[in-house]
Amino acid sequence: MKWFDGGVTSPSGFRAGSTRTGLKKQGMDLTVVECPGNASCAALFTQNAVKAAPVMVSMENMEASGGRIRAVVINSGNANACNGKRGIEDARRVIMEASALLDAEPEEVLVSSTGVIGRPLEVERILSGLREVIPSLSGSREAGENSSRAIMTTDTVPKEAAVGIEIGGKEIVIAGMAKGAGMIHPNLATMICVVTTDAAVDPGDLGEITERAAGKSFNMITVDNDQSTNDMLLVMASGASGSPRIQRGEVSYDLFEEALTELCIRLARGLVSDAEGASRCFEVEVRGAASAGDARAVALAVAGSNLVKSAIFGSDPNWGRIVAAAGYSGAKLDPDALGISLSTGSRSMEWVRDGCQISEEKNEEARGFFSGENFSIIVEMGIGEHGARAWGCDLSYEYVRINSEYTS
Repeated sequence: MKWFDGGVTSPSGFRAGSTRTGLKKQGMDLTVVECPGNASCAALFTQNAVKAAPVMVSMENMEASGGRIRAVVINSGNANACNGKRGIEDARRVIMEASALLDAEPEEVLVSSTGVIGRPLEVERILSGLREVIPSLSGSREAGENSSRAIMTTDTVPKEAAVGIEIGGKEIVIAGMAKGAGMIHPNLATMICVVTTDAAVDPGDLGEITERAAGKSFNMITVDNDQSTNDMLLVMASGASGSPRIQRGEVSYDLFEEALTELCIRLARGLVSDAEGASRCFEVEVRGAASAGDARAVALAVAGSNLVKSAIFGSDPNWGRIVAAAGYSGAKLDPDALGISLSTGSRSMEWVRDGCQISEEKNEEARGFFSGENFSIIVEMGIGEHGARAWGCDLSYEYVRINSEYTS
């Protein structure tokens, strides 16, 4: 795999365009990502029982089109959630306008929104923006970068990633953009993420690969234990690279899945790094669990614990909070077998062995890890062979300030 600076327009066969409509207080807030030849698509949506209108309409279109999608329209600044029938009608108006301008069928267009919940969408602003954007869609690097900025809300930086791999003597590119800094505790994907690739892969196979990739990336991050009403992960494959079709059972299938998964992990970690009010990010690695499900449960419980997050913010070496989170995760557990270590990659320390603190001096050493950025908490369960990784951030005063002023 070869990583490079790129975004959604880096793979062959994709164009994008963005503009400012005024839905946000500043900056671009509308973008369109298009595959003129119609892409094979896979999409995952929020599992929240309260789903935003664009999620419901896009789910319908994914089914109606059989996973063959021409474009996605994304606005920031307004979630178009909890607006009743009007919300659905507004989402469909956006789709109808975009499909007419693209000369596409309505079911070939998806729509996604992010921002404040419960405020009616100023749909005329979006329709006007589409008339400006769609005639000027471009495959340039600048167009892709603008898209990553147009989807931002409380994000402070855009999140993009791009990787190249070789299949059948042809280079294929997988690239993506993601947004999200708060209300992140996914159960499918997170916030809004669009991944594009010029690989040739059928919607069914792409769907299976995408679900597994999300399970190791977006479903393993947590900022605040709040799951959004608008989450969407969309993967679009143009097939424009000219590479052989990726099919189950072939080496190319595994290679593509590995690359897509690593790209999703990179984007997911970018979301955690830019989390609202975060000053430190950390990884939780679970080893020796009785099952894969148990390993995931413990990793997410520790990463999502408000007490663990608060301890890290205050550089308070309170390992009991880690053990407690593992204990309420629901995983099979032997308290006398638990071990905890800390690592930064360049150095590491063993903190807890057989369920007990090794020494008081270790607490001060642990404080140094908690004071830094991007360290790992390693939880050894000692009862099996399964492992998992999750990523989280500290919980700061700034997070509270941001979210106490979000709608004002």
